[in-house]
Amino acid sequence: MQATALSRKSGHLRRANLRHFLRKRRERITPEEVGLVNVERRRTPGLRREEVAALAGVGVSWYTWLEQGRDINVSEEVVRAISNTLRLDGCERRYFFRLAGLNPPRRTGGERRGGVLPHVRALVEGWSSSPAYLTDRYGRIELANGSARSLFRLNASGDNCLEKFFTDADTRAKYPDTEIVARGLVADFRAQSARFPDDPEFGKIAERLCRASPNFAELWNQHEVDDPYQSVRKFAHPRAGVMIFDRVLMRIPECPDYLLTVYIARSSPAPLRP
Repeated sequence: MQATALSRKSGHLRRANLRHFLRKRRERITPEEVGLVNVERRRTPGLRREEVAALAGVGVSWYTWLEQGRDINVSEEVVRAISNTLRLDGCERRYFFRLAGLNPPRRTGGERRGGVLPHVRALVEGWSSSPAYLTDRYGRIELANGSARSLFRLNASGDNCLEKFFTDADTRAKYPDTEIVARGLVADFRAQSARFPDDPEFGKIAERLCRASPNFAELWNQHEVDDPYQSVRKFAHPRAGVMIFDRVLMRIPECPDYLLTVYIARSSPAPLRP
């Protein structure tokens, strides 16, 4: 009974937010912006409900019920049409989908933001004493600080962390607990691929690595899944000896295709230099 009451309360709040959101997004668009001739004075700003419904190709009564926050089922096609009519950006569109009780549309491989945001670049480069780097959805390096380039022998961009581990003996040799790391990397890549089920690049990378690395092929065939946002990493450094870090992964709301990885030293080693 208590769970049912909480569910009702949650649904009521979601529909209240949906009601307010749709009204505000409707009010910010002028009739002229969508090609409507404004021949009469309006008492309220923006588009009328019937205009949104007509432009989106849905019934006026149905759209009115949706904006009133009534408990009705909505299809992905309708939400997408209303999103286009209200000119929602990517963040607003995903928010609208969630308020409507649907999973947000998934990004495809070609949908990528242009460049690394300045504050993300400043964070990576400012994390000076320990490794930090930014990867795309496939594990390719977009940006790495000096410590990361030194420890992992990374290029500033272009290297794929997964492929480098399974195809470069020198990289693998840096990890005292090689098999634990290998299993974790494959399980994480498997989980990451599920976030973008329509992107064929994940399958291509997996096929390429299965041919290049029997170890990867064996682990990939086990179909283990993991999505760790914190783990411990040990590295064998030629000068500093065995170094132990807490590895923390963070997703960036403005760049959903990117993953930020930072390492926090368990001790206080001297900064790693390229």
